[in-house]
Amino acid sequence: MTINRELIMLDDLNELKVFERIAARGSMTTAARELGLSLAVVSKRLATLEKRVGLRLVNRTTRSLHLTEEGNRLLADINVALEALKHGEEKLLSRRNEPTGHLRVTSPVSFGQRYVVPVLAQLAADYAQLSVALSLSDRLVDVTGGEVDVAIRIGTGLANQDAVVRKLADNTRIVVASPDYLRRRGVPEIPQDLTHHELLRYGDDIAPWRLYGTRNRQESVTASARLRADSGDAVHTWCLSGCGIMLRSEVDVSVDLATGRLRHILPEWNGGHLPVVALLPSRLSHLPLKTRVFTDMLAAKLNQLRTMPSASNRQE
Repeated sequence: MTINRELIMLDDLNELKVFERIAARGSMTTAARELGLSLAVVSKRLATLEKRVGLRLVNRTTRSLHLTEEGNRLLADINVALEALKHGEEKLLSRRNEPTGHLRVTSPVSFGQRYVVPVLAQLAADYAQLSVALSLSDRLVDVTGGEVDVAIRIGTGLANQDAVVRKLADNTRIVVASPDYLRRRGVPEIPQDLTHHELLRYGDDIAPWRLYGTRNRQESVTASARLRADSGDAVHTWCLSGCGIMLRSEVDVSVDLATGRLRHILPEWNGGHLPVVALLPSRLSHLPLKTRVFTDMLAAKLNQLRTMPSASNRQE
């Protein structure tokens, strides 16, 4: 008798799995144990399957169990079907665990060019079903307005109160200069020594530099700047060229410190702690996978940079 394949496709999947285990183990008791079912449930499902197809599939005696000719034919079909289902489940799981869709990111210009751009390039290379739109702007975008999926910022002071803030990396503003400049002008030993040096300023050239030291010490350094720009990259370039001293986020100069292009001066003082954060429109547990994978990747990159030893430490 021929097995009705259309009927099999409508059968209870649990019955087919029970039959496959019985055939594989040659024992209803062993099949029941592997499936975590009682022997009575396994026996009932086999009986239901045999009734549905109108055929005896298993010959049972008190000592042995073996498939009938029809049972062997059905087993071949079941194995093909179960393998196809397994393959389909694996495809669904791989899609669920792989970011897809369109990711919209905004970031400050200098920081974004240095760190966000390469991370997004790697993300696009790793995940073919993901597309990316990046906006480089120092203007703060309201992530709760639906314009973007994630906004990267340095410091939490400008965060919208409705946005969720996720810290990606610790970050401190530090005082740095090029070895060439320090050879020519000397190394400042205390904050007030900065008043005798060329300071490179980003933005406001009037506001003093406020530095924080150990034991709750604070110093306010007032010094005019002959070189000032509204671009952090311009100030950075001047500093690398030996034009003066700048106060800059540690994350921005980590590579320069590691290669010796810049030196960290006044190491007991800092310009305040400004963590790198991601501003998100929803609670972390409900984030789309694309956003979570991106922020995880950026956080890993930033924290790797922060642990890089400076050239001076390596020489010691």
